[in-house]
Amino acid sequence: MLDKYLRDFFILWATIDPIGTLGLFLALTANLNKAQRRRTAIKAVLYAAGILLAFIVVGQIVLTYMEVRMASFQVAGGAILFLFGLQMVFGRTGTTVEPGKEPGHDLAVFPLAIPSLASPGAIMAVVLLTDNHLYSIPQQALTAAIMLFILGLTLLMLLAAGRIHRLLGQNGAQVMIRIMGMVLAALAVEMIIQGFVHLGVLSSG
Repeated sequence: MLDKYLRDFFILWATIDPIGTLGLFLALTANLNKAQRRRTAIKAVLYAAGILLAFIVVGQIVLTYMEVRMASFQVAGGAILFLFGLQMVFGRTGTTVEPGKEPGHDLAVFPLAIPSLASPGAIMAVVLLTDNHLYSIPQQALTAAIMLFILGLTLLMLLAAGRIHRLLGQNGAQVMIRIMGMVLAALAVEMIIQGFVHLGVLSSG
């Protein structure tokens, strides 16, 4: 089971993408004071945690209601995660969004919580990694704990955003994002293969 949790960690780390969010956070909060940046970071992580936990709890229930088999969702999800990984390798533009200027707009909600932290890839991943047919409630709870741990690390990184960015530099951050993209693409291929096995298209041998 250790292999599963290590795989869960790498998939969730790559799809939540703390490094990519760090760069976006720095750009969006450049004009905020220290207290405002801290409040924005905390709110963004809490919103993202709530969204991802909600999908862990009800995501598969919704799929079952829609009569979508988890194996089919696994193949589709693996394909999307593979493309997500390719975007990271070749230059990701998914989070380069322009926040609105309307009154009351909260950067913590958009684009930091959605679509940066609780990205479509992260939502897809948490549903796949907590499949009710494959994993027990304690196993799903541990996967949820891993997700919360990664979000906790993300919060620490956002709170120390300036220092971390100076340490990594722009090139260092880009190298790390691309490496995680390659790892995510490889794990996504494994998901697709497992999905085909469950559908009976491929043999387990």
